[in-house]
Amino acid sequence: MSWSSAPRHIGCRDRYIGWSQAIRRRNVHLMAYNSRFLILPWVKVRYLASHILSEVAKRISADWEARIATRFIFLETFVDPERFRGTCYRAANWVYLGTTTAGARTTRLTGRTASLKEVLGLPLSKDFREKLCAT
Repeated sequence: MSWSSAPRHIGCRDRYIGWSQAIRRRNVHLMAYNSRFLILPWVKVRYLASHILSEVAKRISADWEARIATRFIFLETFVDPERFRGTCYRAANWVYLGTTTAGARTTRLTGRTASLKEVLGLPLSKDFREKLCAT
């Protein structure tokens, strides 16, 4: 599992949160992006993926606050619907936020059009909008 800083502008996420461009610039550091999640194919444990996601969601904020003094309010990830369904995220209560608009871009290396991704998010507190939209 790998986490990184959240992308600065994701339209469907920004609409879901309801923040302005200025507030987003100030508060996007309160979000974490799940950039990689892999369970090797030969590992066969029922519900392992959603269990891991749920356990990480419970601790990530406190762990990162102890390490880098940032307490996360919201988690997000992208799922490529051409390859995956995101079942483990949905089973761990992640919410479908919409689809990226990056499909019109082409990748530099291959020249192919990048596929659209589903954006899934997980609020880490009930008042996440108030916290993320605070000035």
